[in-house]
Amino acid sequence: MSRSPRAASPYADPTLGIPVATSWRGEPRHRLVALGDSLTQGFQSCAVFHTGLSYPAIIAHELGWADSFRHPSYDGCGGLPLNLEMLLRDLEEHCGRDVDWWEVPSALFRARRFMDKVEDYWERGPGASPVSTTAIHHNLACFGWDVRDALEKSADVCRRMIGAPQDDFVRQMVGDAGERAALRTLPTRPAAAGALTQVTAAAALGEERGTENPGAPGGSGGGDGDPDHGIETLIVFLGANNALSSVVQLKVAWSGEGYDDLRRKGRYTVWRPEHFAAELDELAAAVREIRARHVIWCTVPHVTIAPVARGVRGKAEPGSRYFPYYTRPWIDDDDFDPRRDPHLTGEQARQVDEAIDSYNVSMAEVVRKARRAGRDWYLMDSAGLLDRLATRRFGEDSSARPDWWSPYPLPDELRALDPVPTSHFLLSEDGRRSAGGLFSLDGVHPTTVAYGLLAQELIEVMRRAGVEFRTPRDQRPRPDPVRVDFARLIRHDTLINHPPGNLTSGLRIIGWADEALDVLGRTLGFGRAGK
Repeated sequence: MSRSPRAASPYADPTLGIPVATSWRGEPRHRLVALGDSLTQGFQSCAVFHTGLSYPAIIAHELGWADSFRHPSYDGCGGLPLNLEMLLRDLEEHCGRDVDWWEVPSALFRARRFMDKVEDYWERGPGASPVSTTAIHHNLACFGWDVRDALEKSADVCRRMIGAPQDDFVRQMVGDAGERAALRTLPTRPAAAGALTQVTAAAALGEERGTENPGAPGGSGGGDGDPDHGIETLIVFLGANNALSSVVQLKVAWSGEGYDDLRRKGRYTVWRPEHFAAELDELAAAVREIRARHVIWCTVPHVTIAPVARGVRGKAEPGSRYFPYYTRPWIDDDDFDPRRDPHLTGEQARQVDEAIDSYNVSMAEVVRKARRAGRDWYLMDSAGLLDRLATRRFGEDSSARPDWWSPYPLPDELRALDPVPTSHFLLSEDGRRSAGGLFSLDGVHPTTVAYGLLAQELIEVMRRAGVEFRTPRDQRPRPDPVRVDFARLIRHDTLINHPPGNLTSGLRIIGWADEALDVLGRTLGFGRAGK
């Protein structure tokens, strides 16, 4: 199999080698605003729950601006749509750490009860109550959203898309979970605010300029506001969901007619590069209207690295990045049968990666044009970050490594963990993590410490832009290098410091639940057509 051009060409310089002369006055009222999908919202283990530990919230903490950073909360029943970590802990409490084959039916019955409780909470219980969101959140990300969603979906649109609740005994999953979650993210009051999308909500924050800034040096109410920009740093991290469904559904359906239609695009799992470029151009035009000093665009990661689609039967050939087949992580190499088990081929994985490479080329061109026009825009290469963390693709196979590749230098706090976190699927043994640590239990989204790595990379770009990081108490400038407090994140990361004790057997339970209830498809497919 051929190597795609992207494997030999990472984006190491966030400025793309183009200098921009800048001159700022005062300080913007909103120091950080983020547009994005589940990766920005803080989604993990099939649920959005700990939004206070999303990577934008981590950055806000390091900015000394956490008390002012607004984000939605999803505290009930482990969040939306279904928290696999809480489900496994519930099974561990009632079924023990080891679930033998004869106990699987009772475990699945227990899982159904848990899922029914979650469904009732969000569809008919306290979670279904309308949330009055007056002040616009700084984290505007919504899980499951692609570029078109960010451009068109608003609270009003989401309300119209939510159907009547159905208490399905067989497939107990919160209906229209993404739209329900968005109603807690997007502004809903006054009535006119219900028409604001992610992008236009950010634009509204950008118009709040020239007023006193409570986050400025000297404490609350001190300092002069920026007369030109309401936002200091805007992060745009969209596009993963224009390819992610290919590995979630293990199906490649290339975009065609209706790719830019909210009601029709769900049939596609991968956008053709020309379709993505058209969507991206429209998004870039909208972002240009937002009054933000600095805009950081994040490239689309290679979704085929995520362990939700595990490569089996060894590499396709010496020096290849790809395995012959990609299937579910609970299916062993010896048990895998391509005639029976869902899968992608290695060639399909390569094609998806090459499409993502093209997405990122288009994104780099957007940033390049903006910088040449004098805009302080940057490119943060999250695809390169994940490539350097890819254990099975590169870390364990030196022959597959491109010339530029080197292992990502984990911070001391993570290198001190035993075992050191990797991109393998998370497993535990005797109540301790035995493998993985960078991906949560859904095999797609990061753990809290991995979100910290993403935050660290963005902090480096922000410092390159001249953003000042301050101590929380007295707002004094922090000296370089500004480092994420990974010790704090480790304390909060239960999958790292106290994983469910039944992860190994629980992986089999997740497999049974996925086959019987389509758990991964329904929680990570985010309501796409054809589910």
